[in-house]
Amino acid sequence: MCGIIGFWSDSRVDVSIAERMALKLTSRGPDDKGAWTDESSRLALAHRRLSILDLSSAGHQPMHSPCERFILVFNGEIYNHLDLRSELEEEGGNFDWLSHSDTETLLAGLRHWGLEKTLQKVNGMFAFVLWDKKERLLFMARDRLGEKPLYYGRSGNSFLFGSELKAMHEHPDWCGEINRDALALFTRYNYVPAPYSIYKGIFKLPPAHYIVIGDGGANIGKPQCYWQLDIPAKEYSELANRSSEYLIDELETLLSNAVSSRMISDVPIGAFLSGGYDSTIVAALMQGQSKQPIKTFTIGFHEKAYNEAKHAKAVAEHLGTDHTELYVTPEEAISVIPKLPTIYDEPFADSSQIPTFLISQLARRHVSVSLSGDGGDELFCGYNRYVLGYRIWSQFRVLPPSLRHLMIGIINRIPGQKIDTLQKFLPRNLRVSNLADRLPKFAEVLAHKDGNTFYRELVSHAKEPEKLVLNTHEPDILSTFTKLLSPITDLRQRMMYMDMMTYLPDDILTKVDRASMALSLEVRVPMLDHRLVEFAWRLPIEYKYRDGEGKWLLRQLLYRYVPKKLMDRPKMGFGVPIEYWLRGPLRDWAEELLNEERLNSEGYFDAKIVRRMWEENLKGERRWHYCLWGILMFQAWREHWM
Repeated sequence: MCGIIGFWSDSRVDVSIAERMALKLTSRGPDDKGAWTDESSRLALAHRRLSILDLSSAGHQPMHSPCERFILVFNGEIYNHLDLRSELEEEGGNFDWLSHSDTETLLAGLRHWGLEKTLQKVNGMFAFVLWDKKERLLFMARDRLGEKPLYYGRSGNSFLFGSELKAMHEHPDWCGEINRDALALFTRYNYVPAPYSIYKGIFKLPPAHYIVIGDGGANIGKPQCYWQLDIPAKEYSELANRSSEYLIDELETLLSNAVSSRMISDVPIGAFLSGGYDSTIVAALMQGQSKQPIKTFTIGFHEKAYNEAKHAKAVAEHLGTDHTELYVTPEEAISVIPKLPTIYDEPFADSSQIPTFLISQLARRHVSVSLSGDGGDELFCGYNRYVLGYRIWSQFRVLPPSLRHLMIGIINRIPGQKIDTLQKFLPRNLRVSNLADRLPKFAEVLAHKDGNTFYRELVSHAKEPEKLVLNTHEPDILSTFTKLLSPITDLRQRMMYMDMMTYLPDDILTKVDRASMALSLEVRVPMLDHRLVEFAWRLPIEYKYRDGEGKWLLRQLLYRYVPKKLMDRPKMGFGVPIEYWLRGPLRDWAEELLNEERLNSEGYFDAKIVRRMWEENLKGERRWHYCLWGILMFQAWREHWM
């Protein structure tokens, strides 16, 4: 795993600038560094290396092709690179391999097959930049699901690109003006969705896309998609006629192969283990393919509602792994918060970023590579919004609009404190936790007429970003997928697809990549092997959602390895008690960042709206903590970088 950076300038190229930019990516690549410039084209490429495969100097980058026409900087892993080498040799190419690194294999494939054909063949997580000296073109590409990041854009008189924004700050032409429209998106989702970044003129290359740049960075092509899920196949798939046992076997084969290919490493390897379905099946398949106990890692919290460590320990004992757990105090978790602006160098506010950093820190003390169970929820219907959200939508969308509007009006007129008071007179089995918060949200859901706006409501933190953020116009990112969504008639499938296109790459995978790479830990995600993803999307919904629960097929496979009684428990998110911290140990910190005079002088947020949310949250009238966490993460980020 590595960090890449570069620029295409209108003026003289100075290699020291490239080296200084790359220095900011040291945590992504502490083992080696390299820089290359071409004065005639005014192009610079630089690289930081975390050595995982072929630890020798033969894997040094930037890497030149034997013909000297192509120069490559590459971040990631190509899991099938040995198979690709065999295929290249069978096709009669004259390859005098100098290493057993996947970088050399990728470069040979790009030279022999060209860009598009190579992208179709590779199985991996990656972002790379390729310079073609002959055509004087720069090619950039990103993996299918978006595991590895790649930013690009013009700033001043230069075209900049790289793995992280912090490296771009070191270029003399860096401007870094905040994009208020991207800020509006951030307040809704608590992450900045692709193709936007928090800065004007700087973009994220979307997953499964490549782009061609020419004329010194003046001619930026339109991103081209090279892989897309065959969505209509889910309605008429041949898998619908297969037996459950056949499908479980097929899933086992695909996931076992994905795990096996991701266990190839020249350095120590382990796995995150929360005790949930996804991480457990990954650990079980790893252990089944290992002669020694694999290393597994869990973070525990003393607060019972947030602690999964005891479940993970029971699973580890059953599987026979070499298990390490670390219980973290609130003080230790909170101490991570000042680091967050430098780890996520654009605003990012998924509060599970804190335990993700902590478990990465724990794992890095023992291994250089860890496998993760991410992706299972999006593929196999695991999130509550697919289950509970779908149930609510199915039951209430049939109500006449007049009745829905009447219910909305009644709910909105009931003060939150009265709702809690009324609950005291109900039998315990009829009481609903946080009803004062949930009822207004329920009212908001009732107002929506179609599945797309219903989904957006469920995933939104700020419901009206254009009122919260001053002088902004929020782009509609979901409309991008309207044509692709049209064949999907089932709302659960639609929500899963939208999550795979947005939430998975821009939240989940961003969280894992930045937290782990800040500690020089490589994280691999077997669930996102594209062959497994394609299989999951050809499954009828009843193999994902059955008897009121998601992940049906995945659970049946897991029960082959772990007893059902050990696994069947309510889903628990990988979270921290932000709601209580904001009323307790983080209150003074938050008060300073949300000071009304400060907000007014900075001019990004409507101070009255922010203060109202803050005061209602402190009083317990409404649970605004997730939305407030987003605002606080922007404020902390801005304080550090601007």
